[in-house]
Amino acid sequence: MIRVLLVHDACLVRSVLAEWLRTVPDLRVDDTAWHAAPGRARAVCPDVCAADLECDAGDGVPPLGELCPRGTEPGTPRLLVLAAAHRPGLLRRAWEAGATGYVDKAGSPQRLVDGIRRVAAGERFVDNSLGFGFLKAAEMPLTRRELSVLTLAAEGASIAEIAGSLHLSHGTVRNYMAAITRKTGARNRIDAIRISQGEGWL
Repeated sequence: MIRVLLVHDACLVRSVLAEWLRTVPDLRVDDTAWHAAPGRARAVCPDVCAADLECDAGDGVPPLGELCPRGTEPGTPRLLVLAAAHRPGLLRRAWEAGATGYVDKAGSPQRLVDGIRRVAAGERFVDNSLGFGFLKAAEMPLTRRELSVLTLAAEGASIAEIAGSLHLSHGTVRNYMAAITRKTGARNRIDAIRISQGEGWL
C-alpha cells in the first residue's frame, strides 16, 4: 500500500482527484490545501506527496522544502509535482527542492497514478510533455532568491515589505533588484516583472 498526500489549493479539483485516486487499490490517499500541508505531512507520514505547484498563499510560491525536506532519512516522503510546461520557474523550484516526479497537469489521471507508483519505488518519473518547460527552466538566468524577490515585487510589495518577508536588509533587496534588472535585460523593475511573467518564470 502506497500512502499518498495530495496537496492542491483548489478545493473542488482536490476533492474530485482524491476520490478518484482512492479507487486505486494500492493507494491510501489523504488530501489537504497548501497552508496545512507541512503539518499534515508530518501527521500522516506519506510515502509520496503529490503536490500542485500552484499555491494561493503568501507570495504564490509553494513551500516545497517544508513539505518534503531534502534527505534520505527513513520516513522522508518523496515529492511528485503536478506541473505545467509554461511555468518553467515553478519547475525549477521543484527540481531544486528535490522532486523526483513531474506529472503534466494537462495529462490523464492515470499518468498521475503511474508517477506515484514509480516515485514510491524510488524511480524518477517525468512526463515527456514537460520537456520544453525544463529546457526553459535551464535557460532561466535568475537564482531562487532573485525569483522570490521578484515574485513579491510582482505582487506589489515595497522594498521594505520584501525585506521583511524574506528577512533581508533593504540594501540587499535593492541589490537583488539591480541584479534582476540586469539579468533580464530590463529597463526597470516593472519591465523585469513583465519580461519574467512573459517567460513563465513567475
